[in-house]
Amino acid sequence: MHDILAAVEVLKHGGAIIYPLLVLALAALVVMLDKTIVYRRHARLPEPLRQLVETYGFSWDDLDRNLADLGSRNYFSRFFRVIMDNRTKPAWWVESRAGDEAQQIEKSLGRGMWVLDTVITAAPLLGLLGTILGMMQSFKLIGPDGLVNPGGVTAGVAEALIATAVGLLIALVALFGFNYLSRLQAQTLDEMERLGTRMLDHIRLDAQEAGAGHEAA
Repeated sequence: MHDILAAVEVLKHGGAIIYPLLVLALAALVVMLDKTIVYRRHARLPEPLRQLVETYGFSWDDLDRNLADLGSRNYFSRFFRVIMDNRTKPAWWVESRAGDEAQQIEKSLGRGMWVLDTVITAAPLLGLLGTILGMMQSFKLIGPDGLVNPGGVTAGVAEALIATAVGLLIALVALFGFNYLSRLQAQTLDEMERLGTRMLDHIRLDAQEAGAGHEAA
């Protein structure tokens, strides 16, 4: 508790620029928490479902039951459902519909990432602005005969340093969050593409077997 109060006291000496920096920090925190919840709830791929799709010649009925248990809001469920529901269509048709769904999922996963990108750029610039304002305040206290108020000069320099440090800290946290979430997004989309290819291979195999059965008949 004492450390928190000390941190608040330090921020008070950072000047007016601290308030927009705190707004940026709050925006970045909200986005990172929201995206973390989204990945936990809607981008989760259970291991039994992964193993089922990886299985050669899996049963479509088994896949349907697994997708029903997963729920319609799950991104993998949405993607697999599009392929499964169109499996009687030609392969090029299924690929087109799966590609459209993958694009929609990519947009959903990327929603809000621009906020983190903005914070990464804006936070250091605001900190730099705070530095300039703090130094200007210090220079105003220097008279023609030397220092008029050494304490005021020190306070201005402290304001400049605090604003710079806070801006850099916020940008670093947002950068780590942005890179982590970008990596999760890439992994999710790569996994969808890989498993979608397995399902398309299954559809082509079914069509080939059906064609061979007609020729034999």
